[in-house]
Amino acid sequence: MGDARCSACDLLAGARSVPGGLLLRQGGFALHALDGPSPIPGWLVLTAERHCRAVADLDPEAAAALGPLVQRVMRAQRSALQAEHVYLFAIGDQLLHAHLHLVPRYASTPGRLRGRGCFEARPEDLRPAEELAAAARLVAEALAPGRP
Repeated sequence: MGDARCSACDLLAGARSVPGGLLLRQGGFALHALDGPSPIPGWLVLTAERHCRAVADLDPEAAAALGPLVQRVMRAQRSALQAEHVYLFAIGDQLLHAHLHLVPRYASTPGRLRGRGCFEARPEDLRPAEELAAAARLVAEALAPGRP
């Protein structure tokens, strides 16, 4: 971490802010809301804390932690946000940090924003930062120690 040219390093170091801030650090990963405008409240990103381009490049400890952590976050999104489903995307062509997008789907999510359509949002689909932060905080509360 700490490379000034790496936006993920900046985010993980606190030099960039996202709605709701950093929600959880565990197992070599940080959980945070999408860095930028979002059409879906509760769209979270699980980002490796070190430079590694893809999940295949994770160290063994981080790789072992990833599955249980993803499961825990997805369950928290479903329960805290009343999401019907949570999509999981690994794209890996933008950042030097492996990261997964965890995108909730609600009963009210328009068909064109479901599945990978969430990446094709129009400007009028984007939600206010306050709404995104509130959704992120609800998931963080559901992930707090002592919560199932």
